[in-house]
Amino acid sequence: MTDYKIILGIFASVIGLAGYLPYFYDMVRGKTKPHVFSWLVWSLLEGIAFFAQIMSGGGPGAWVTGSSAIFCFIIAVAALFWGEKEIKIFDWLAFGGSLLGLALWLLTKNPLAAVIIITITDVLVFAPTFRKSYFKPHEETAASYIIAALRLALSLVAMDHLSLTTGLYPASLVVSNSIFVGMLYWRRQKLSVVGRSNFV
Repeated sequence: MTDYKIILGIFASVIGLAGYLPYFYDMVRGKTKPHVFSWLVWSLLEGIAFFAQIMSGGGPGAWVTGSSAIFCFIIAVAALFWGEKEIKIFDWLAFGGSLLGLALWLLTKNPLAAVIIITITDVLVFAPTFRKSYFKPHEETAASYIIAALRLALSLVAMDHLSLTTGLYPASLVVSNSIFVGMLYWRRQKLSVVGRSNFV
């Protein structure tokens, strides 16, 4: 383990915490409304990914995933009070998919299989938040997702052993967070234009 990877692992984890602070602040103010299903399952997936990365020699790069699992769970609990509570059929399907992914991982006992399963499941679980935010783009804190993409990119560099098992999940999150942020800004701009045209 090299010193710079330890520093990167700590730095990325601190950035992760800094990224959640504005999210918590906006959530308590009622500006951001997290979808409880997405955050609950994300905490589960991050936890699985963390242990898979540790088992596969991820080292400091895995610290980001572990700390993120804790933060996601805290947000999920907070979402019960300040979050989005409208649950649709697709949300239940996404939640069921995450539980299926966990069950398959427990059966296979294979870290790579676990990572592939939770990566696919994560896309499904992101759907409720993506759907909600498409119609209510101002109810998410874009900066937190930008910082998340940055800390995950740093975690890849901090991995002691970068492989498909240790790198697939964080790399997929860099992509999904980036797409989500792009969608938020696009929808905000579009709704702003529509609002101005209606006003005129």
